[in-house]
Amino acid sequence: MFVAARPPSLKTVLLASGVVLTLAMGVRHGFGFWMQPISQANGWTRETYSLALALQNLLWGAFGPFAGMAADRYGTMRVVVVGAFSYMAGLVWMALVKDPTMFVIGSGVFIGLALACTAFGAVSGIIGRVAPVEKRSWAFGISGAASSFGQFLMMPVEQQLISAVGWQTAFYLLAGLVVLLMVPMAFHLREPAVEHGGGPQQSVREAMSEAVGNRSFLFLVAGYFVCGFQLVFIGVHMPAYLKDKGIASPGVAVMALALIGLFNIFGSYYAGKLGGRFPKRYLLSSIYFTRAVVIGLFLLAPLTPYSVYVFAAAIGFIWLSTVPLTNGIIAGIFGVKHMSMLAGVVFFSHQVGSFIGVWLGGYLFAKLGSYDIVWGIAIGLSVMAGLINLPINERAIERGVLKAA
Repeated sequence: MFVAARPPSLKTVLLASGVVLTLAMGVRHGFGFWMQPISQANGWTRETYSLALALQNLLWGAFGPFAGMAADRYGTMRVVVVGAFSYMAGLVWMALVKDPTMFVIGSGVFIGLALACTAFGAVSGIIGRVAPVEKRSWAFGISGAASSFGQFLMMPVEQQLISAVGWQTAFYLLAGLVVLLMVPMAFHLREPAVEHGGGPQQSVREAMSEAVGNRSFLFLVAGYFVCGFQLVFIGVHMPAYLKDKGIASPGVAVMALALIGLFNIFGSYYAGKLGGRFPKRYLLSSIYFTRAVVIGLFLLAPLTPYSVYVFAAAIGFIWLSTVPLTNGIIAGIFGVKHMSMLAGVVFFSHQVGSFIGVWLGGYLFAKLGSYDIVWGIAIGLSVMAGLINLPINERAIERGVLKAA
């Protein structure tokens, strides 16, 4: 197991992980800006680039439990360093590779692994281990706000880079930025010394078996699937939906996505703060029920740029506010020793939902010429997720004597 002579302070961990999350999520959120220039330069249809992004999301989820397992066992610092160099390799790959199959596979593997090693799952463990119990939910809220700040900050930066220096050079500059900032921050994420004490210890297999046999954990997994379905469907298909409805200016869609990131800074922070005062399951249920209402009102109201901005602000406030609450429940029920791994398992469900949401939106639109059914599915799933989270039992598991890890 990892050992650090001087455990980092919570402030240091939040600052370092915040920079990592800002870059990891910020760069990733802007990938849509490269769809048109890459497709035109290589003579591809947009399906090739869309498939690459879908594979990135899916592999991000698939690699997540293993990255979390490595972070729990060997320390967050090592995992983030691996992720930084994988991110750099993925960005350079996307700039250079012209064969469509190799582009899809390579960018999917490199970027998927990078996000698994630098996003929520990988850093949640050290935050949970360093933060006092009474501040844990708040600390998760801070990390969620950092990722949202990345979306708000990096999207206009990436758009301006492409315009100023071209799409290939923009990839190179981002690759350098990721390594130059993430790697130094990783060295501030050295894990505190592990004190096993005399209590029961779990192996990875025992922790996984305990979690998948726990009804509340399975409810979290199901709820996160819905979260992923909704977020990526909206994030990817919103610009096309607005254009179909007569709002042709791309500036409206860009502003809407930026507003989502901006308002989620506050949503994630306050979700984490409230999670330290109220039952997290009720807050999660409220978020999913509210999403159903917000989406429904958006579809019923007359569509104008202003209604789009109001929708973006409202959905942004509850965009990733599920993250600090979900991670807080995991830590409260199972403890923090294997938290990164368990958070990775739950997040894999989120990414399966993301893959299905973005794919189903395109598939049904191609068949029916409308997104109406997918919007309806998103509302129905939101109600289901709200109901599923209500019976979650947040009490810590009382374990008997276990074999040493």
